[in-house]
Amino acid sequence: MPRHLPALLAALLLTTTPALAEGDAKPPASAEKKGDDATTLPPLPADRSVAQSLRIGGRTIGYRATVGTLAVRDDKGKEIGQVVYTAYAVPGGDVRRPVTFAFNGGPGAASVYLNMGAVGPKRVQFGAQGDAPSDAPVATDNPNSWLDFTDLVFIDPIGTGFSRSLVDADATKKAFYGNDQDVKYLSKVVYDWLVKEGRLRSPKYLMGESYGGYRVPRIAYELQSQIGVGVNGMVLVSPYLDPASGDDATALSPLPWMVALPSMAAANLERRHALTPEAMAQVEAYTRGDFARDLLRGRSDPQATARLVTQVTGLDPALVQRMGGRVDTGTFLREVHRADGTIGSVYDSNVTAFDPFPWSSQQRSNDPILDALIAPTTSAMVDFVTREVGWKTDARYNALSYAVNSAWDRGKPDDAPVTDLRKAIAVDPKMRVMIVHGWDDLSCPYFASRLIVDQMPGFGVAERVQLRVYPGGHMFYSRTDSGAAFRNDARAIYGG
Repeated sequence: MPRHLPALLAALLLTTTPALAEGDAKPPASAEKKGDDATTLPPLPADRSVAQSLRIGGRTIGYRATVGTLAVRDDKGKEIGQVVYTAYAVPGGDVRRPVTFAFNGGPGAASVYLNMGAVGPKRVQFGAQGDAPSDAPVATDNPNSWLDFTDLVFIDPIGTGFSRSLVDADATKKAFYGNDQDVKYLSKVVYDWLVKEGRLRSPKYLMGESYGGYRVPRIAYELQSQIGVGVNGMVLVSPYLDPASGDDATALSPLPWMVALPSMAAANLERRHALTPEAMAQVEAYTRGDFARDLLRGRSDPQATARLVTQVTGLDPALVQRMGGRVDTGTFLREVHRADGTIGSVYDSNVTAFDPFPWSSQQRSNDPILDALIAPTTSAMVDFVTREVGWKTDARYNALSYAVNSAWDRGKPDDAPVTDLRKAIAVDPKMRVMIVHGWDDLSCPYFASRLIVDQMPGFGVAERVQLRVYPGGHMFYSRTDSGAAFRNDARAIYGG
């Protein structure tokens, strides 16, 4: 995700055979000292694999699940970090079989959300109304997995999952915790995995959710133009594509209000069981037209605010009047559920939790979805890695690291991902891109991507860049029907 963080997941059954012994593999090198007074970290386990299978669309798919490590080195060849990945590959050695590299966002999120929520072979439920941290973290077969048409590699950036830095805090931030350095070393990780597994000839795809959607276009262009690896396609899931558009409540630009309004309207329509593409087309037309014009007119037209109030999203018209038609996300999430004493999630405003401080003037609790997903995703992933695959470690697994997010150097907001997306598509006429969102997401509203795609130049964009929006929020794929629609639409960019 962007300044927020990611989420996802849901359910069925998996057959496990004894682990494939890889005892000959050597453990990764022991960690370097983290400073003169620091102790040496114990080595991570050797790569380990297990043979498993699942049912997708009536077919049984056999695959190999691997937990492995790749070293990150500085310009002098010194090992400064270790990236842990989880890969699922169908045996057979066919170099025509695609491989997809998946990244979540944050910054500070591990890849467990896309792995065990969206497209991996196993799934654990979270991110929906009624889910609770105490629910049993039982992973089952994922009927919406993509494993029947692509191998999958889920990468945990440094500071997330079991991936770790081997240098001190200052050097860690300089090497890993910033927009540009993040893209550089993760691009090299993709290349190193391809070399390690002999897959440079395979079709290659990148998938990123939320802030991962910021990463992926930039990684694609870095691979393409600097490292020398072509990318066949990208899938951007609820992407944070354009930080430059901002969400500052004092901004003169109407864009922040325009970007958020359709998702607020979608949530209101869904509560009334009236959410349809046709209804949303009318909302979008209003947002681009009368809403934007009335925002810009301001006090020069005394009727402008009155017109804004008539088009609201389920809030008290008097409140919208006081706010001049400019309803910020935080106010919407509290006020739309005020009568119930609950608060909505920024990732799906119709997923709520009790507000522990309902009389406070400001929200004093964390996001309902974020707080509820840490337990099931962490427990399910650690259980899979340590018990099923047998990759034993005492290290802590970070599904979502607030420390990484806090330390992140965001630099000056710019449109780097959109710029690199345009350049990557322009130089490769065969590249395909799919951008997907949930209607109800206020963390990364879908309408921002709609405006970005509509402003892209010709060069076949209409055919090669597709935007799809599904019922649900940031983790729309946690809804089984939306996950199935996502899977079906994605097959098209992989050649059917």
